[in-house]
Amino acid sequence: MARRYKLFAFVGILSIVLDQLTKWWARHELVTAGHSATVIKGYWDWRLSYNTGSAFGMFAGQTGSRVFLSVVGVAATVAILFILRRARDEQKWMTAALALVAGGAIGNVIDRLLAGKVTDFVVWKIGKSEWPAFNIADCALVVGVAIMFLDVGREQRRHKEATAVENLADPQKGRKQG
Repeated sequence: MARRYKLFAFVGILSIVLDQLTKWWARHELVTAGHSATVIKGYWDWRLSYNTGSAFGMFAGQTGSRVFLSVVGVAATVAILFILRRARDEQKWMTAALALVAGGAIGNVIDRLLAGKVTDFVVWKIGKSEWPAFNIADCALVVGVAIMFLDVGREQRRHKEATAVENLADPQKGRKQG
């Protein structure tokens, strides 16, 4: 098995397991704590909430949103597997990013299929301003996408540099045909 598949499986499974374990913890422990607990006063709380929609509650309460969002999550994961097939083994950052996005998508799909809603419990805030509640799957998705953007930029710079070196070695290659 190619190294990229092993890395993808490790990171993806780890993100799903951490997501599901932390959601289980939130559903069991935060209920006994009155649905919330302060981690860092004024900045970070654990607060149990459920989201029937997607990010920021989009599609919440819409007929068929559970099925639609589950299909989108599965389709995204299938697309990620096709991208992974085209990746090279040395593209470790891209592989890890793809695994995080897939793991995050699958973590939330599991919730939608088993409970009909996604468990959220992390709340960041500054004073009275709060970020919408989220979970580990959401973190994996965001971090994965950020790494992808950074890695694509790095790959483009690497390709430009390689092309410039080729053009220096063979000046005829760099000239445009007229």
